[in-house]
Amino acid sequence: MSDFTSSFWSVYVAGISIISIALCVFILWFTHNIHATTVEDGTTGHYWDGNLCEMNNPLPRWWVWMFIGTIIFGIGYLIIYPGLGSYQGALSEKWTQYSQYDKEVAQGNAEVAPLYAKFAAMKVEDVARDPQAQAIGERLFMNNCAQCHGSDANGSKSFPSLADKDWLHGGEPDTIKETITKGRMGNMPPMAAAVGSADDVKNVAHYVLSLSNSQHDAARAAQGKEKFAVCAGCHGPDGKGMTAVGAPNLTDNIWLHGSGEAAIVAMVNNGKQNQMPAQEERLTKDQIHVLASYIWSLSNKAK
Repeated sequence: MSDFTSSFWSVYVAGISIISIALCVFILWFTHNIHATTVEDGTTGHYWDGNLCEMNNPLPRWWVWMFIGTIIFGIGYLIIYPGLGSYQGALSEKWTQYSQYDKEVAQGNAEVAPLYAKFAAMKVEDVARDPQAQAIGERLFMNNCAQCHGSDANGSKSFPSLADKDWLHGGEPDTIKETITKGRMGNMPPMAAAVGSADDVKNVAHYVLSLSNSQHDAARAAQGKEKFAVCAGCHGPDGKGMTAVGAPNLTDNIWLHGSGEAAIVAMVNNGKQNQMPAQEERLTKDQIHVLASYIWSLSNKAK
């Protein structure tokens, strides 16, 4: 990747830009100063089909001025805006695409702030019953959450469903707002060395399957129960998980990363990391409040 982030490419693009403008100037000058040989009638003397002749007229003035205008525009653009390597442009605010984006986002947020202010003082449960707020929350969800959790919020492998009661970190309104704001980092460390041999890992996998009454080998499950103690620190001695550390419930037959012996063995051997990105730099506090109310409503249908 260093090849694509080195200063060479900035110099390369700047050089191409300057050469292109210089070439346009040269073409305009060259075509203005050369004259094709003409005959007395003002043509080049070339005829086709008997009477179709090639004239030797100069370029239309409007075309020439348009050509000059594009050259002036190109030079002015490169002076005002960044386009020549590390040169930041002549604007006092040092325009960049990032500053322009931030400016437009701030302007948009300021325009809709009065609309969100209406819901800011309301409890999440009350906002969840407001049709207008829910319509806004749905659009926020589609634009910021659906890419991972799905348009129906039912999730997919490695992306949890938000439409059920199975919450890794808790489904209370404040907890949902915290998750959206700060994000979450899920970390299941490799546990094979702590569990024991490869056979011990399989036994633990079958014990885990037995907790949700999934298909399993009862003999292996019985042997794996004792070894499950190394997992109980996060998942609890009963396997029902701990929201404090984001450890999933292993007894409800809801599998975030896949079920079955092979999937559980791979999880114990290799571990897993999942990240829910923080949204506090993308969404305002009031937007998160409305979005959280929408997400909360998915598993708590208003009556």
